[in-house]
Amino acid sequence: MRTQQLRILYLPRPEHTALVFTPYWWKRLRRRSEVVEWDHDIACTSENLAERLSEFDALVTAWGSPRLTDQVLQKATRLKLIAHAAGSVKFMLSPEVVQRYLIPRGVRVFSGNGAIALNVAEATVGMMIMGVRLWIDHILAYRERGVWRDPAIAVNGQYLLGSTVGLVSCSTVAREVIRLLRPFRTRILVYDPFLPLQEARRMRLKPVDLRTLFRESHIVSVHTPLLPETVGLIHREHLSLLREHSVLVNTSRGAVIDHEALVEEARTGRFIAVLDVTDPEPLPPDHPLRELPNVIILPHIAGAGFYGYHRIGELLVKATEAVVREEPFEGEVPLQLYERIA
Repeated sequence: MRTQQLRILYLPRPEHTALVFTPYWWKRLRRRSEVVEWDHDIACTSENLAERLSEFDALVTAWGSPRLTDQVLQKATRLKLIAHAAGSVKFMLSPEVVQRYLIPRGVRVFSGNGAIALNVAEATVGMMIMGVRLWIDHILAYRERGVWRDPAIAVNGQYLLGSTVGLVSCSTVAREVIRLLRPFRTRILVYDPFLPLQEARRMRLKPVDLRTLFRESHIVSVHTPLLPETVGLIHREHLSLLREHSVLVNTSRGAVIDHEALVEEARTGRFIAVLDVTDPEPLPPDHPLRELPNVIILPHIAGAGFYGYHRIGELLVKATEAVVREEPFEGEVPLQLYERIA
Protein backbone atom coordinates (compact mmCIF):
# COMPACT_ATOMS: atom_id res chain seq x y z
CA MET A 1 0.00 0.00 0.00
CA ARG A 2 1.46 3.36 -1.02
CA THR A 3 2.10 5.87 1.76
CA GLN A 4 -0.03 9.01 1.56
CA GLN A 5 1.83 12.00 0.13
CA LEU A 6 1.43 15.60 1.14
CA ARG A 7 0.93 18.15 -1.60
CA ILE A 8 3.26 20.96 -0.58
CA LEU A 9 3.37 24.56 -1.78
CA TYR A 10 7.01 25.59 -1.39
CA LEU A 11 7.71 29.34 -1.14
CA PRO A 12 11.49 29.70 -0.40
CA ARG A 13 13.80 30.84 -3.17
CA PRO A 14 16.53 28.48 -4.49
CA GLU A 15 19.26 30.23 -2.49
CA HIS A 16 17.36 29.57 0.72
CA THR A 17 16.86 25.95 -0.26
CA ALA A 18 20.61 25.58 -0.71
CA LEU A 19 21.16 27.18 2.71
CA VAL A 20 18.95 24.87 4.77
CA PHE A 21 18.83 21.58 2.85
CA THR A 22 21.66 19.19 2.14
CA PRO A 23 21.17 17.40 -1.19
CA TYR A 24 20.00 14.26 0.63
CA TRP A 25 17.21 15.96 2.60
CA TRP A 26 16.03 18.03 -0.38
CA LYS A 27 15.77 14.89 -2.53
CA ARG A 28 13.98 13.07 0.28
CA LEU A 29 11.40 15.87 0.61
CA ARG A 30 10.69 15.75 -3.12
CA ARG A 31 10.62 11.97 -3.20
CA ARG A 32 8.14 11.55 -0.34
CA SER A 33 5.91 14.56 -1.06
CA GLU A 34 4.54 16.35 -4.09
CA VAL A 35 6.44 19.63 -3.94
CA VAL A 36 5.22 22.54 -6.05
CA GLU A 37 7.71 25.42 -6.01
CA TRP A 38 6.44 28.99 -6.20
CA ASP A 39 7.11 30.71 -9.51
CA HIS A 40 9.19 33.69 -8.36
CA ASP A 41 8.36 35.63 -11.50
CA ILE A 42 5.04 36.12 -9.67
CA ALA A 43 5.10 38.28 -6.56
CA CYS A 44 4.72 36.14 -3.44
CA THR A 45 2.13 38.26 -1.64
CA SER A 46 -0.66 37.37 0.78
CA GLU A 47 -3.19 38.10 -1.97
CA ASN A 48 -1.52 35.81 -4.51
CA LEU A 49 -0.97 33.09 -1.93
CA ALA A 50 -4.66 33.16 -0.96
CA GLU A 51 -5.59 32.21 -4.51
CA ARG A 52 -3.52 29.01 -4.43
CA LEU A 53 -3.26 27.64 -0.91
CA SER A 54 -6.61 25.85 -0.94
CA GLU A 55 -5.08 23.25 -3.28
CA PHE A 56 -2.39 22.13 -0.81
CA ASP A 57 -1.94 20.05 2.35
CA ALA A 58 1.22 21.85 3.51
CA LEU A 59 2.97 25.19 3.10
CA VAL A 60 6.72 25.72 3.41
CA THR A 61 7.79 29.29 4.23
CA ALA A 62 11.01 31.13 5.00
CA TRP A 63 12.36 34.58 5.82
CA GLY A 64 10.50 37.09 3.67
CA SER A 65 7.39 34.99 3.18
CA PRO A 66 4.11 36.93 3.29
CA ARG A 67 1.89 37.18 6.34
CA LEU A 68 -0.68 34.41 6.59
CA THR A 69 -3.76 36.56 6.95
CA ASP A 70 -7.46 35.72 7.23
CA GLN A 71 -7.64 36.04 3.46
CA VAL A 72 -4.88 33.45 3.03
CA LEU A 73 -6.31 30.90 5.45
CA GLN A 74 -10.07 31.19 4.98
CA LYS A 75 -10.23 28.71 2.09
CA ALA A 76 -7.15 26.64 3.04
CA THR A 77 -9.28 23.85 4.48
CA ARG A 78 -6.92 21.09 3.27
CA LEU A 79 -3.98 22.57 5.18
CA LYS A 80 -2.41 20.23 7.73
CA LEU A 81 1.04 21.79 8.19
CA ILE A 82 2.83 25.13 7.98
CA ALA A 83 6.57 24.40 7.94
CA HIS A 84 8.78 27.42 8.43
CA ALA A 85 12.29 26.77 7.09
CA ALA A 86 13.74 29.49 9.34
CA GLY A 87 13.31 30.76 12.91
CA SER A 88 10.41 32.57 14.53
CA VAL A 89 6.98 32.44 12.89
CA LYS A 90 5.68 35.45 14.83
CA PHE A 91 6.14 37.86 11.89
CA MET A 92 3.95 35.61 9.76
CA LEU A 93 1.23 34.30 12.06
CA SER A 94 -0.72 36.61 14.35
CA PRO A 95 -2.16 35.22 17.61
CA GLU A 96 -5.64 35.95 16.23
CA VAL A 97 -5.05 33.84 13.13
CA VAL A 98 -3.67 31.02 15.27
CA GLN A 99 -6.80 31.05 17.44
CA ARG A 100 -9.23 31.54 14.56
CA TYR A 101 -7.91 28.98 12.05
CA LEU A 102 -4.94 26.86 13.10
CA ILE A 103 -6.04 25.53 16.47
CA PRO A 104 -9.68 24.80 15.51
CA ARG A 105 -8.62 23.06 12.28
CA GLY A 106 -5.75 21.13 13.85
CA VAL A 107 -3.15 22.74 11.58
CA ARG A 108 0.32 22.04 12.95
CA VAL A 109 3.27 24.42 12.69
CA PHE A 110 6.98 23.60 12.39
CA SER A 111 9.70 26.15 13.10
CA GLY A 112 13.46 25.86 12.67
CA ASN A 113 14.01 27.81 15.90
CA GLY A 114 15.42 24.78 17.69
CA ALA A 115 17.93 24.15 14.93
CA ILE A 116 19.08 27.77 14.88
CA ALA A 117 19.33 27.60 18.67
CA LEU A 118 22.25 25.19 18.24
CA ASN A 119 24.21 27.89 16.42
CA VAL A 120 23.19 30.63 18.87
CA ALA A 121 24.20 28.52 21.86
CA GLU A 122 27.64 27.82 20.38
CA ALA A 123 28.11 31.54 19.72
CA THR A 124 26.91 32.42 23.23
CA VAL A 125 29.50 30.22 24.91
CA GLY A 126 32.16 31.65 22.60
CA MET A 127 31.14 35.19 23.58
CA MET A 128 31.35 34.24 27.25
CA ILE A 129 34.91 32.97 26.86
CA MET A 130 35.94 35.92 24.67
CA GLY A 131 34.53 38.35 27.22
CA VAL A 132 35.97 36.94 30.42
CA ARG A 133 39.41 36.39 28.88
CA LEU A 134 39.59 39.92 27.44
CA TRP A 135 40.77 38.56 24.10
CA ILE A 136 39.68 41.65 22.18
CA ASP A 137 41.76 43.89 24.47
CA HIS A 138 44.86 41.71 24.13
CA ILE A 139 44.46 41.43 20.35
CA LEU A 140 44.11 45.19 19.87
CA ALA A 141 46.96 46.00 22.26
CA TYR A 142 49.32 43.88 20.20
CA ARG A 143 47.94 44.67 16.75
CA GLU A 144 47.45 48.42 17.13
CA ARG A 145 50.04 49.37 19.74
CA GLY A 146 52.57 46.54 19.48
CA VAL A 147 52.32 45.87 23.21
CA TRP A 148 52.95 42.27 24.23
CA ARG A 149 51.07 41.46 27.45
CA ASP A 150 49.98 44.98 28.32
CA PRO A 151 50.25 45.24 32.13
CA ALA A 152 47.04 47.31 32.14
CA ILE A 153 45.10 44.28 30.86
CA ALA A 154 44.57 41.39 33.27
CA VAL A 155 46.07 38.07 32.24
CA ASN A 156 44.43 36.07 35.02
CA GLY A 157 40.96 35.92 36.50
CA GLN A 158 37.74 34.00 36.96
CA TYR A 159 37.12 32.57 33.53
CA LEU A 160 34.30 30.28 32.43
CA LEU A 161 35.58 27.19 34.24
CA GLY A 162 34.08 27.09 37.72
CA SER A 163 32.18 30.35 37.31
CA THR A 164 28.61 31.26 38.22
CA VAL A 165 26.54 31.82 35.08
CA GLY A 166 23.15 33.51 35.24
CA LEU A 167 20.65 32.81 32.46
CA VAL A 168 17.77 35.22 31.93
CA SER A 169 15.05 32.82 30.71
CA CYS A 170 15.27 29.07 30.24
CA SER A 171 14.44 29.33 26.54
CA THR A 172 15.28 26.89 23.76
CA VAL A 173 18.66 28.57 23.26
CA ALA A 174 19.33 28.70 27.01
CA ARG A 175 18.69 24.97 27.34
CA GLU A 176 21.29 24.28 24.67
CA VAL A 177 23.69 26.69 26.42
CA ILE A 178 23.15 24.72 29.64
CA ARG A 179 24.13 21.52 27.85
CA LEU A 180 27.29 23.11 26.45
CA LEU A 181 28.25 24.57 29.84
CA ARG A 182 28.28 21.25 31.70
CA PRO A 183 31.95 20.41 30.96
CA PHE A 184 32.95 23.84 32.33
CA ARG A 185 31.73 22.92 35.85
CA THR A 186 29.67 26.06 36.17
CA ARG A 187 27.07 26.91 38.78
CA ILE A 188 24.00 27.95 36.81
CA LEU A 189 21.38 30.41 38.08
CA VAL A 190 18.20 30.99 36.12
CA TYR A 191 15.45 33.59 36.11
CA ASP A 192 12.30 32.30 34.44
CA PRO A 193 8.86 32.79 35.99
CA PHE A 194 7.43 30.03 33.79
CA LEU A 195 10.01 27.34 34.67
CA PRO A 196 8.54 24.76 37.08
CA LEU A 197 10.68 24.22 40.19
CA GLN A 198 10.78 20.47 39.61
CA GLU A 199 12.13 20.95 36.09
CA ALA A 200 14.77 23.41 37.33
CA ARG A 201 15.95 20.86 39.87
CA ARG A 202 16.05 18.14 37.24
CA MET A 203 18.28 20.37 35.10
CA ARG A 204 20.47 21.22 38.12
CA LEU A 205 19.64 24.91 37.97
CA LYS A 206 19.09 27.34 40.83
CA PRO A 207 15.99 29.53 40.25
CA VAL A 208 16.52 33.08 41.49
CA ASP A 209 15.08 36.55 41.03
CA LEU A 210 16.71 38.98 38.61
CA ARG A 211 18.46 41.00 41.32
CA THR A 212 20.09 37.90 42.78
CA LEU A 213 21.09 36.67 39.34
CA PHE A 214 22.86 39.92 38.45
CA ARG A 215 24.47 40.25 41.85
CA GLU A 216 25.89 36.71 42.09
CA SER A 217 26.86 35.88 38.49
CA HIS A 218 30.29 36.17 36.94
CA ILE A 219 28.56 35.93 33.56
CA VAL A 220 24.98 36.94 32.71
CA SER A 221 23.52 35.65 29.44
CA VAL A 222 20.19 37.00 28.18
CA HIS A 223 17.82 34.62 26.38
CA THR A 224 14.35 36.00 27.09
CA PRO A 225 11.90 36.34 24.19
CA LEU A 226 10.86 39.83 23.13
CA LEU A 227 7.28 40.26 24.31
CA PRO A 228 5.44 43.41 25.41
CA GLU A 229 6.16 42.55 29.04
CA THR A 230 9.88 41.92 28.45
CA VAL A 231 10.71 45.24 26.73
CA GLY A 232 13.20 46.94 29.07
CA LEU A 233 13.09 43.94 31.41
CA ILE A 234 16.74 44.51 32.30
CA HIS A 235 17.23 48.05 33.56
CA ARG A 236 19.51 50.19 35.69
CA GLU A 237 18.65 48.41 38.95
CA HIS A 238 19.92 45.12 37.54
CA LEU A 239 22.91 46.43 35.60
CA SER A 240 24.18 48.31 38.66
CA LEU A 241 24.52 44.97 40.46
CA LEU A 242 26.96 43.48 37.93
CA ARG A 243 30.19 42.72 39.75
CA GLU A 244 33.67 43.91 38.82
CA HIS A 245 35.14 42.03 35.82
CA SER A 246 31.81 40.35 35.01
CA VAL A 247 30.47 39.78 31.50
CA LEU A 248 27.01 40.50 30.09
CA VAL A 249 26.05 38.62 26.90
CA ASN A 250 22.90 39.30 24.89
CA THR A 251 21.96 37.07 21.96
CA SER A 252 18.17 37.44 22.33
CA ARG A 253 16.77 40.85 21.36
CA GLY A 254 18.21 44.30 21.98
CA ALA A 255 15.04 45.86 23.38
CA VAL A 256 15.09 43.48 26.36
CA ILE A 257 17.84 45.68 27.85
CA ASP A 258 17.30 49.38 28.61
CA HIS A 259 20.03 50.89 26.41
CA GLU A 260 20.22 54.21 28.26
CA ALA A 261 20.88 52.38 31.49
CA LEU A 262 23.38 50.11 29.74
CA VAL A 263 25.34 53.13 28.48
CA GLU A 264 25.52 54.64 31.96
CA GLU A 265 26.59 51.44 33.69
CA ALA A 266 29.01 50.36 30.94
CA ARG A 267 30.76 53.74 31.22
CA THR A 268 31.98 52.67 34.66
CA GLY A 269 34.17 50.07 32.94
CA ARG A 270 33.11 47.59 35.61
CA PHE A 271 32.01 44.85 33.19
CA ILE A 272 32.30 43.68 29.60
CA ALA A 273 29.16 43.70 27.44
CA VAL A 274 29.06 41.42 24.39
CA LEU A 275 26.01 42.28 22.30
CA ASP A 276 24.95 40.32 19.23
CA VAL A 277 21.70 42.32 19.25
CA THR A 278 20.93 45.99 19.87
CA ASP A 279 17.97 48.35 19.65
CA PRO A 280 17.88 49.50 16.89
CA GLU A 281 20.04 47.41 14.56
CA PRO A 282 22.45 48.74 13.63
CA LEU A 283 22.93 51.45 16.22
CA PRO A 284 23.24 55.01 14.86
CA PRO A 285 26.86 56.05 14.10
CA ASP A 286 26.93 58.43 17.07
CA HIS A 287 25.50 56.01 19.62
CA PRO A 288 27.75 55.94 22.72
CA LEU A 289 27.75 52.14 22.98
CA ARG A 290 29.74 52.03 19.75
CA GLU A 291 32.60 53.98 21.34
CA LEU A 292 32.97 52.24 24.70
CA PRO A 293 36.03 49.94 24.79
CA ASN A 294 34.32 47.45 27.11
CA VAL A 295 31.33 47.01 24.79
CA ILE A 296 31.69 44.49 21.94
CA ILE A 297 28.97 44.72 19.30
CA LEU A 298 28.44 42.01 16.70
CA PRO A 299 26.12 42.30 13.66
CA HIS A 300 23.42 39.84 14.81
CA ILE A 301 25.22 36.75 13.51
CA ALA A 302 24.95 34.29 16.42
CA GLY A 303 22.35 32.21 14.57
CA ALA A 304 24.54 31.58 11.52
CA GLY A 305 26.28 28.26 10.91
CA PHE A 306 26.05 25.36 8.49
CA TYR A 307 25.26 22.81 11.19
CA GLY A 308 22.15 24.51 12.54
CA TYR A 309 20.92 25.65 9.13
CA HIS A 310 21.19 22.15 7.65
CA ARG A 311 19.41 20.79 10.71
CA ILE A 312 16.42 22.98 9.75
CA GLY A 313 16.02 21.10 6.48
CA GLU A 314 16.38 17.71 8.12
CA LEU A 315 13.79 18.46 10.82
CA LEU A 316 11.40 20.02 8.30
CA VAL A 317 11.40 16.87 6.17
CA LYS A 318 10.85 14.73 9.25
CA ALA A 319 7.95 17.00 10.25
CA THR A 320 6.21 16.48 6.89
CA GLU A 321 6.60 12.73 7.26
CA ALA A 322 5.33 12.79 10.86
CA VAL A 323 2.21 14.71 9.82
CA VAL A 324 1.33 11.96 7.35
CA ARG A 325 1.70 9.39 10.16
CA GLU A 326 -0.09 11.68 12.65
CA GLU A 327 2.91 11.50 14.99
CA PRO A 328 4.78 14.12 17.10
CA PHE A 329 7.76 15.88 15.55
CA GLU A 330 10.70 17.91 16.77
CA GLY A 331 10.30 21.64 16.19
CA GLU A 332 6.51 21.75 16.56
CA VAL A 333 5.33 25.18 17.72
CA PRO A 334 3.10 24.87 20.84
CA LEU A 335 0.15 26.86 19.55
CA GLN A 336 -1.67 26.78 22.90
CA LEU A 337 1.25 28.80 24.35
CA TYR A 338 1.69 30.98 21.26
CA GLU A 339 1.48 34.37 22.98
CA ARG A 340 4.33 33.45 25.36
CA ILE A 341 6.86 32.14 22.84
CA ALA A 342 9.48 34.08 20.92
